Amino acid sequence: MTTYASAQDLAGALRRAAAAHGEHEQRTGEADANWPDWYAEYLVSEQTGTEPPK
Repeated sequence: MTTYASAQDLAGALRRAAAAHGEHEQRTGEADANWPDWYAEYLVSEQTGTEPPK
């Protein structure tokens, strides 16, 4: 389960996901239309300590 203690914690996590996703799009050289799923995987991986999406 992924939880956040506050809206501020969630906003910080979303900012980190946005930065990581920007790097992902630079690596792939294309826009990622499936960004909501990518963000979700990133946020869960951050809290569970698993490998983030590539």
